[in-house]
Formats: sequence, structure tokens, C-alpha cells
Amino acid sequence: MEKKIVKVGDIACGADELFLISGPCVIEDEKTMMDTAEKLKEVSERMNIKIIYKSSFMKDNRSSVDFYMGPGLTKGLEMLARIKREFGFPVLSDIHYPEQVSEAAEVLDVIQIPAYLCMQTTLIVAAAKSGKVINIKHGQFLAPENMAKPAQKCVDSGNDQIILTERGYTFGYNDLIVDPRSFYHLNRTGFPVVFDITHSIRKYGIPSADKKGGAREFLPVLSRAGVASGVDGIFIETHPEPARALCDAASQLCVYDLEEFLKPLIEIHQVEVKYRERAMVEA
Repeated sequence: MEKKIVKVGDIACGADELFLISGPCVIEDEKTMMDTAEKLKEVSERMNIKIIYKSSFMKDNRSSVDFYMGPGLTKGLEMLARIKREFGFPVLSDIHYPEQVSEAAEVLDVIQIPAYLCMQTTLIVAAAKSGKVINIKHGQFLAPENMAKPAQKCVDSGNDQIILTERGYTFGYNDLIVDPRSFYHLNRTGFPVVFDITHSIRKYGIPSADKKGGAREFLPVLSRAGVASGVDGIFIETHPEPARALCDAASQLCVYDLEEFLKPLIEIHQVEVKYRERAMVEA
């Protein structure tokens, strides 16, 4: 099946060039956000990889009312608009309610549907009607082939600018498992596919600030397996000081380690593209 090309700024998602979605899990103080953007800009230029800056203005699925949820819609969008203006990144954030779409669409280049909400018809339809690119996170409870259903809701609402993001399945109690077969099924939809690496190592039920709340030792093997499986982009939440992050502290990657982390992924992607090209010629 021919892959659809979805344009996000100057990024051709679904083409042969690997792209990155990255930034702090949730919008924090100005210094954290700007330091991250500055380093991401450096990585983008040094490694010739296109980046979409991601950070959530609101996290409505925290496990306690006492945990930081973000600055909210208006203040969060102001920060993302500044980053977009000063660094030139396209920006992405997630919405939780249809009434957030209008204001979010004024700033965001990509509107993200959270994994837990990927089957919420009202939310997806409202987002789709904005005309923005829609990134739908794969729900932990949904078979990968069934991701064609929320994608079709977007299409039926007049918007086929869709990206699908894998982030692991709930397995047993409080654990996530990445099944490589999901990349096959998601690719068969024809839409660009992204692998959310850092969310896939979260340990549910454990506060994200706890060191046991994430399994960073699996980041290299999972990321390399996903890129070798033919994904179009990778999603890596980054932070200048992950241990001090206000959300997902146990799973975010230090932004200053990002360049070395990306090197083998870019090489693997180049091999995978050459293999794919050869297979098409032989076919």
C-alpha cells in the first residue's frame, strides 16, 4: 500500500526521511522549555533531522489531583507559540475536550488525540474539522488493526491528514508491552506511523517521579526494533533534567543525551529505506 504523505510545516511525514517529535512531557517553567528547544534546534541542525516540538498544556490523566497538570490551555499555547516563533519548530500538543479545539488550532500544527481518548468520536470529529494534522495515539486497550476506525472517523469528517502513533499495550498489571506486529498493522492503514518510545517504558500505577516508574534500560532495544520495523517518525519526550521533571520523570530522555541516542536510529532507518526500495524494484 502506498504511504500517504502528511505535511507538517516543511516535514513530509511518511516520506523516506525519519522525523522526530520531542520536548518535555508537560509545559513547565520558561527556562526548561526554552533550554529544551535550544538543544533540540542544535540537534536538528547537526544531525539533519526534522523535529516537531511537543509538550502538553494540560495532562488530564494524572493519577492524583495533587500532581502537576500543566499551565492550562491559554498559557500553554502562549509558550508553544513563542517556541514556534523563536525556533521555527512546528508544534504539537494534546487536547482532551472538543471545546479546546478552536483555541488550540490557532497555534498548533498538529493536534494530538491521547491514547485513552482515541475512540472518543466527538473529540476526534471536532479535531478533524479544524483542518489541522491529527496525531492519534494508539490506545493501550485497542488491537492495532482497529486503529483504522478512529482514523476513518477523521476521514469521514473531511480530514485525511492523519498520523498514527504506537505506544505499547497494557499487559498484565501496570506494564506496557510493545508488539512489533503493531507496526505492520498500522503501516497497512496507509498513514504515517510514529513510535512513541518513552511512553512505552512507563510503569503504570507507580508515580512518574519514582525511579521505578519507568524502565529506561529498554529504550535502546525498543527504539531500534521500531525503526527497523519501518516507522516514519519517532516520539521521544526530552527534558534538561528528567529527574526534576514535573511529569514522566522516570521515562523522559535527557535532551543532552539525545544526539547520541539518535545516531544508531538514523543509521538503521537508512538501511531500512534501502531495503524497502530494493524490494519495490524486485517486485
